[in-house]
Amino acid sequence: MSTIIDVAESSKAHAIENEKAALISAPQRPGGWKKGISIMDFILRLGAIAASFGAAITMATSDQILPFFTQFFQFEASYDSFSTFQFFVIAMAFVGGYLVLSFSIVTIIRPHANGPRLFLIILDTVFFTLATASGASAAAIVYLAHNGNQDSNWLAICNQFGDFCAQTSGAVVSSFVAVVVLLLLIVMSSLALGKH
Repeated sequence: MSTIIDVAESSKAHAIENEKAALISAPQRPGGWKKGISIMDFILRLGAIAASFGAAITMATSDQILPFFTQFFQFEASYDSFSTFQFFVIAMAFVGGYLVLSFSIVTIIRPHANGPRLFLIILDTVFFTLATASGASAAAIVYLAHNGNQDSNWLAICNQFGDFCAQTSGAVVSSFVAVVVLLLLIVMSSLALGKH
């Protein structure tokens, strides 16, 4: 009585099963999605820089002069006539300067570093608040310039100063674009930090 053992076929079948198991349970490279979030963070910061500096520059250059009867008697509308607009220009310049300094190259190179990411979340939140406050205060003055207020005898000046109102409105819209991008940065960084 003899038994025949076919070693070649059984070892071959066993090797194929091991390869399939290795492919199924192969560990994923850690940090791949975190590196993607870091690159997206970098791109969004570029957009926020453009929006915040665009808002500051547009508001700072808003100026319109209307002659009235003679050249010696003129009406002028400028951003520095309103303290709210001055605050807006300074605040948006600070936000843009912070965003330039906060390029998160460290989080791109080392996506698992939680310390720099947490520091950026805290500072992003502070400057998000500053941008929101300056944008909202400027939006209130732009609203009054467009519509006026009968109760306080504030007349709408945008009928006469159309270019000035168009520039200030554009600056406010640009500031809110920067606010939305900063909010996206905070949410993305929080998700990347939370998926530790």
